[in-house]
Amino acid sequence: MRILIIEDNADIVANLYAFLEPRGYVLDCAANGYAGFALAAQHEYDAVILDIKIPGIDGLTLCRKMRDELQNDTPVLMLTARDTLDDKVAGFDSGADDYLVKPFSLLEVEVRLKALIRRARGKNQGTNFLSVGDLIFDTSTYQVKRGGMPITLTKTGFKILACLMKEAPKVVSRETLELEVWGDHPPDSDALRTHIHALRQALDKAHPFAMLRTVQGIGYRLVGSDETT
Repeated sequence: MRILIIEDNADIVANLYAFLEPRGYVLDCAANGYAGFALAAQHEYDAVILDIKIPGIDGLTLCRKMRDELQNDTPVLMLTARDTLDDKVAGFDSGADDYLVKPFSLLEVEVRLKALIRRARGKNQGTNFLSVGDLIFDTSTYQVKRGGMPITLTKTGFKILACLMKEAPKVVSRETLELEVWGDHPPDSDALRTHIHALRQALDKAHPFAMLRTVQGIGYRLVGSDETT
């Protein structure tokens, strides 16, 4: 899961990195509101950890700008020392999804992040979006992005990717993929292997780990985080 941290306290940021990165989270960080807004506009995130009292654009204003100007509905967890009811109401009114008062438990941060992300993904079920890790596929516009970077695919590549994403991280057999793409009339040649190679190049070449994995003798699978095959 990819998380954006917008926090100017270096100790808090270091603690979040030390706790979340070993658990498989991919983290980006901004120390002021302007940098945080720019990252939110440029990349896709599963959640945002946002401090209210940050330099530049304050957290409340930044959250409103994300919702209104960017039309960004990424879950936002606010971290702040302000603990009055009015402060909490202001945070939720700005568009935040959850509110955690400092000092906080790092384990509670992770629990709340997981709940927010699970809730957001549940809302997207039945919509036009498929997501695995930092890979997003809008099936209504045929736009695919990984880590915010657009990916160009062929018509067959889109079909294979959609099938793999719907089943991820489970293995999809070669026979299932061939049926999905060509129906009851698969080509005689090993066309699937060629299309898988092209899909792998498009998905993985510019990124730190391979999402598309081959399961020898069975088929293929997509993974959302780095792991041994």
